[in-house]
Amino acid sequence: MTDLAAAVESVAQLSTVWRAMVLDRNEKADVRDLPGLAVRWADCRFAFWNAITLTEVGVERELLEQRVLRAAEIMRSKQRPGFLWLFEDLLVGDVRDTLDTVAQRAGLVHAFPGTGMAGDLLPVPEPHHPDLTFERVTTDEQLMAYADINSRAYGFDVADGRDGLAGSALWKQDVFAYLALREGTPVACAATVEAQGRLFVILVATEPDQQRRGYGEAVTRKALFEGARATGLTRATLHATVAGAPVYPRIGFVPNSPIRFYTLAS
Repeated sequence: MTDLAAAVESVAQLSTVWRAMVLDRNEKADVRDLPGLAVRWADCRFAFWNAITLTEVGVERELLEQRVLRAAEIMRSKQRPGFLWLFEDLLVGDVRDTLDTVAQRAGLVHAFPGTGMAGDLLPVPEPHHPDLTFERVTTDEQLMAYADINSRAYGFDVADGRDGLAGSALWKQDVFAYLALREGTPVACAATVEAQGRLFVILVATEPDQQRRGYGEAVTRKALFEGARATGLTRATLHATVAGAPVYPRIGFVPNSPIRFYTLAS
């Protein structure tokens, strides 16, 4: 798959999965496909559920400026903060070098980088880790543990993570969400969800004081194993943060488009 095709796939996965996630949080969520922009905004405290992404291929400087300005306008109209996702491989040549300048003019600042990844890697072997047992998330208590791990791992308030997942039937039924437990205490989590013939990996996190022990990789393999066993799918995708980026190639994921996340300047 070419870099451009992989970026297009990555954007489509974001648009598809986030539609379900934000509508799960808020049935009146802003879910629109505008010219060049996909809006997926739950307007909840969990900032990852408030997203806009550029969707066009071959974007040049003038059009980029128009789209980013429109995205910033939408973001300013919301109650809760979120992110503009920009997949660099959608842009023409050296236009990507102007991204930060264009964003700054629109009143946005670079928050953090990411990387799209994908691979025809399923099925994977059932994982085992000497420290861990695994539980699928099926109860509200398990779902809150999942949310709390994400909050601590990503530096959010615990209430923010809970606002993103509390009471969700989707996460307890249709998402293959797993906790990794060490001596009965949840220490890491990962999930997969079916989207357009692929398994999308979502909200992988490890407790900050339990990192660098292979727990995140093990529970990600568990979510992939169970998701593939249930669906029969063979291709998986994800969007990696800097912390997770070294882990996923070991599972079989291939990095594709760099992603830049922008938020409104304070």
